[in-house]
Amino acid sequence: MKNIHMENKKENKPGGENFELKKLTVMGDTYNTRFTRKYEKRQTWTKPNPREIISFIPGTIREILVKEGDVVDANRKMMVLEAMKMMNSINAPFAGKIKAIKVNVGDCIPKGTLMIEFE
Repeated sequence: MKNIHMENKKENKPGGENFELKKLTVMGDTYNTRFTRKYEKRQTWTKPNPREIISFIPGTIREILVKEGDVVDANRKMMVLEAMKMMNSINAPFAGKIKAIKVNVGDCIPKGTLMIEFE
């Protein structure tokens, strides 16, 4: 985010315990705070690659309707992902050429799996 700035500062707690206060500036307002370990160890967000089709839910690949090298139109049905007894159509988000298919029919995949790559 553009309007956030952080600085670190060490402080002593009354019981002799050291901890680190972080100076957090959000839209011009400054706060001294501590972050939880969970927050500090979180996976940082990265901008998704629009050329990669990632599974949005865990499931089983039931059908693959394209192959590597195919040129597809926007919204063309490319595969079927079964999840929770529902058949989910995975459609092309834009027109393009299939670079790689990273899954096979019958694969049980977790959320976040790369399924198809576009050139």
